[in-house]
Amino acid sequence: MNISRNEQRALHVLALGGHILHERENSPRITAVTCVTREGMILSDFDMTIFSKLRRKRLIASRSGGPYRISKRGRLSVRAQLDNQG
Repeated sequence: MNISRNEQRALHVLALGGHILHERENSPRITAVTCVTREGMILSDFDMTIFSKLRRKRLIASRSGGPYRISKRGRLSVRAQLDNQG
């Protein structure tokens, strides 16, 4: 599966315990997303296009309306990096 560099970066953050906060206005559509690391830092280059690509590929999932986290499929597709040792 082809995963871009920004998608890989987001998946690494999620694999190390991060999550994606989503906001909705009056409609059921998601209007804004924020990728947060487990330390509370915000991933600055994460936007709606990366979010929709990850969701379309089913690499992230939300349970019971909670924040989006990495799915099992996402864990299998993320590439290992030496600097990502949680």
